[in-house]
Amino acid sequence: MNKQNYNLLLADDDEDDCAFFKEALDELALPVSLVTVNDGVQLMDYLETNFSGNLPDILFLDLNMPRKNGHECLAEIKDKEELKNLPIIIFSTSLDTDIVDLMYEKGATYYIRKPGEFSKLKKVIGNALAITSENNFKQPIRAKFILQP
Repeated sequence: MNKQNYNLLLADDDEDDCAFFKEALDELALPVSLVTVNDGVQLMDYLETNFSGNLPDILFLDLNMPRKNGHECLAEIKDKEELKNLPIIIFSTSLDTDIVDLMYEKGATYYIRKPGEFSKLKKVIGNALAITSENNFKQPIRAKFILQP
């Protein structure tokens, strides 16, 4: 990674998943800061409040959230000029091929199926940050869209 500190945003309504994500980042000892929001409405409010130069470097987006789901948020983000280049990594329990294909078509940067084991979570988060940075935050070819631990 070629930046001093990465600002990450995690949008996930599951408190345990958020805690594991934060713990994994802490153990990886990477130069990152993390903000979490618990639903899609909070996510969009946060992004609109931070339009002027304080956007996260990467958004980790859960698909199944209350009030506004990840599908809706992704579509809204990609429709807004100020947000459309924000790297978005889908972070979901589902690995349904149709959903993965749809997220790719809608412009998500990568897709991660939430691993059940903490060691795999650490590995996939570390890989996601490294590979996203190496690819200059651009979407890869479809065959490399899903990140594995």
